[in-house]
Amino acid sequence: MSKDAMNEALEELSTFSLSDAPLGDTLQWVGHLALAALDPVDVVGITMLDSRGRPTTAMYSDERAPSIDEAQYRAGAGPCLDAWRLGHRVRLDDMTEARDRYPAFSEAALAHSVLSSLSLPLRSRASDVGALNLYATQTYAFTPDDEGEAETFATAAAVVVANAAAYLAATDMTVHLQEALKSRAVIEQAKGMLMANAPDLTPDAAFAILRRASQRENVKLREIALRIVERRPIAEAPDT
Repeated sequence: MSKDAMNEALEELSTFSLSDAPLGDTLQWVGHLALAALDPVDVVGITMLDSRGRPTTAMYSDERAPSIDEAQYRAGAGPCLDAWRLGHRVRLDDMTEARDRYPAFSEAALAHSVLSSLSLPLRSRASDVGALNLYATQTYAFTPDDEGEAETFATAAAVVVANAAAYLAATDMTVHLQEALKSRAVIEQAKGMLMANAPDLTPDAAFAILRRASQRENVKLREIALRIVERRPIAEAPDT
């Protein structure tokens, strides 16, 4: 794990400024910060409650996360749910050894070549915001140091997500979460299109392109993603 990357991520989280940015943009930003800062991690997901009070993957770095998460939601058992309910991290070092504890979850994870995971509660003060799910494609991916760093990140991320949710609750949190789910889909589609045109581009790098364009043009991240999906141009960065 890069200390520089982690320090940069924590600094960004600490300087987060509340705005009218959609909740989906905030969740995508937090999730991709985790992907960039936590070296063992190959897939990131953030679980929150939907309008009917059911857990849903409100942010994911690629399609593996919601597929794996949905298995534990249906079964009502999994590391993400336990981390959220119990308020402490849950680490699985080898999915093949988790079949007895979480049969549905472990089978879904193995089907996507995910061999270990670390789930952490997102808690701010007494508020249970959700859970951060970190997946890796190797066994024993998370060392004790990694675990501690991930918990530090989750603590800082929980403050950001809780503050954003509280800020948006002045209007309608349910509407914002529904919009987050819509934004998630179009952002993932845009990332996929960027990666298809540049095979060496990683999901995190694709997201960074979208975010820079959003900041440069001062428009919402979802709008930038929609332009790409609809094959409309985005402004190029000026030459330096």
